[in-house]
Amino acid sequence: MRIIFAGTPSFAASHLEALIDSEHDVVAVITQPDRPGKRGKKLVPSPVKRLADQHGVTVLQPTKIVGSALTDWKADVLVVVAYGQILRKDALNATRLGAVNVHASLLPRWRGAAPIQRAIQAGDVTTGVCIMQMDEGLDTGPVYERAAVPITAHDTGDSLTAKLAAIGMPALLTALDQLDNPGYVAEAQPDQGFTYAKKIKKSEAIIDWQTPVEQLERTVRAFFSETAPVITISGSRFKVLEASAQQEQTDAGQSAPGTISEITKAGVKILGTDGYLLVTALQIPNAKGSVMRYGELKNLSAFGIKVGARFDSLSGN
Repeated sequence: MRIIFAGTPSFAASHLEALIDSEHDVVAVITQPDRPGKRGKKLVPSPVKRLADQHGVTVLQPTKIVGSALTDWKADVLVVVAYGQILRKDALNATRLGAVNVHASLLPRWRGAAPIQRAIQAGDVTTGVCIMQMDEGLDTGPVYERAAVPITAHDTGDSLTAKLAAIGMPALLTALDQLDNPGYVAEAQPDQGFTYAKKIKKSEAIIDWQTPVEQLERTVRAFFSETAPVITISGSRFKVLEASAQQEQTDAGQSAPGTISEITKAGVKILGTDGYLLVTALQIPNAKGSVMRYGELKNLSAFGIKVGARFDSLSGN
């Protein structure tokens, strides 16, 4: 089957690699334009572009996908995986079998841009992938294949992404292998039970100490691979990479949420509204991504991290 592939991040690259290694023929790859890197202004290609270049597959990087630009490839199907843009009707209909999408949730739950992170944030215990026929709606098309995985108490955005890619690749190949079969019919999504996974905003990465500690822990885990949550003290900004909620009786009447209660070999224990957040790994500011863990965090007094000090609060309280 002749395939045009559209995708951008590492999750998409995993699926592209599975297609390249299969009997199908990837005739072209569409990905987002190169973006400035995190450090400096040098443009960085997407993981999908890097993989396609390695295999000599033609790469297209339009600002908008137009159906007329796809028809010349005479492809059988357009496969879309985390491309990062809503496609127009003419693009969806530009190939013989239309467009098939790999979506990282069990639809109709978590339609939208950030299903992996939102599932962790919400405390879901199960998620998965759906292989669906795309329509003009936002992840509303009928589903060919479903595969599920558990979300553990230790899963991060990174680890869950890897788990979903591992089940998404074979599910995609199963769907493609049967797509020409007239008896292979996609199932319409239920009319009820849908939720939306809105795009992650930078403002969500600033920890608000008025938030329950269990929710703070889930946010740290969810955003690990995207925008690690930030805490600020004495003008220094730290990225929280690992933390756990400790729902125990607090001395909240004596100290405000965000106050450092203890610093031990286990980490930095910070008072919340309904317990403590034990921070066990921080990325240090102005240190080229240097990370300190557990007992090493006792050595951060120069940054203002000491018992009794208080991290800044979004609420101003």
